[in-house]
Amino acid sequence: QVQLVESGGGLVQPGGSLRLSCAASGNILSINAMGWGRQAPGKERELVASITTFGDTSVAESVAGRFTFSRDNAKSTVYLQMNSLKPEDTAVYFCFVEAAGMDYWGEGTPVTVSS
Repeated sequence: QVQLVESGGGLVQPGGSLRLSCAASGNILSINAMGWGRQAPGKERELVASITTFGDTSVAESVAGRFTFSRDNAKSTVYLQMNSLKPEDTAVYFCFVEAAGMDYWGEGTPVTVSS
């Protein structure tokens, strides 16, 4: 199994920035991909960014150019740097990993973009 601990959410004004972190522990050698998803109120969960162990990265068009996704392999941690935040970015952000054919999701960290 893999455990995920997220941090970095909060309240920010439009145009502001936040950095989310997600640290994985447990059976990290089985991880094939890590990333972030988000779920806004009344909407389905959507993929924001992901990266495979081969380094293939995917970022949603809605956040491309504003969000930067990175990882620290030594720490089994992924980061989501969110700049130029918009009210429509308001959501609960979830870290996920795919490991040994199973998906694991964190508990989520809320991000609210409001003046």
